[in-house]
Amino acid sequence: MAAPDRKAIIVGISGCSSSGKTTLARLLRDIFPNTFILHEDDFYKNDKDIPISVDGLADWDCAEALSLPDMEQALAHIRTHGVLPVSRNPHLTCRTDHGSRRRQAVSPDPSLTHHSPLSDLSTRAYLLTSTPSTPQPDLFSKEDQNSVGKCPVSDETIDAMKAKVQAWLQPGQPGHKLVASGSDSSGANTLRICIFDGFLLYSEETRATMEQIDVRLFLRVSHAKATQRREARDGYVTLEGFWQDPPGYVDKIVWPNYVKTHKWLFNDGDVEGSPNRATLEDNRILTQLNRGIDIDMATTLEWAVDTLMHELEGKFL
Repeated sequence: MAAPDRKAIIVGISGCSSSGKTTLARLLRDIFPNTFILHEDDFYKNDKDIPISVDGLADWDCAEALSLPDMEQALAHIRTHGVLPVSRNPHLTCRTDHGSRRRQAVSPDPSLTHHSPLSDLSTRAYLLTSTPSTPQPDLFSKEDQNSVGKCPVSDETIDAMKAKVQAWLQPGQPGHKLVASGSDSSGANTLRICIFDGFLLYSEETRATMEQIDVRLFLRVSHAKATQRREARDGYVTLEGFWQDPPGYVDKIVWPNYVKTHKWLFNDGDVEGSPNRATLEDNRILTQLNRGIDIDMATTLEWAVDTLMHELEGKFL
């Protein structure tokens, strides 16, 4: 059971860039009730403060590119209050689809540059305030400006997962406590789920963050698939503009950093090989075993739904 003062369960989804984290997060948000998303990418430092690699490239895939204290503070706020920290910019709101839109070029939004009301704050993505009266306030999420492309899961599979969860939520079923814990009509005391997706949640550099994550899902991907997906992207909205990967960015920055920070999870440090089961168990990290490495999103979604229901039943409901 969750502690009496807990208002949210933190579900982490981590893995290499382009492993499907954001797509899975948006799908789970649409399937489970009382669920919202927090993006690790929203804790990037200002563009000018991103570290520069030995090749002279901005290194967006290392811990030093993130404001880790702000990230830890945001997670603590969510666990205590059950809502995202509040943005003071009422014009910036998050997307609500699970990536079903066609990928298109994203142009820099002037409101996301130096003129943003948050541009002079140490926490660029979120400003922690008192608990709001609404379950999920508007927030400044530059990650939600970025499309993940067309949803790779069929409507039939999504509907089947929704039906499975809805059956699990019915009176007399284990999941019913997830929707029946509110003490008033607003559901102000309902235990919520925060899905936290990011490329660097399970590493020694982010150990303090990892300790705040209750359910830890890890998606694996091959170098070839990560490269293919990453190079198909148009670019990324940043705090001060727009970023497009220069040629060879995956091989020079993304993949070496992924190997460096995640080899501890794998036998012989081979991130395309077999995960070390003992290490995963010791750190309560869950991944799909014995299914290969480049697992399709439909299979991954089914695994994630079943895993999340099992974890919620065993620990919080």
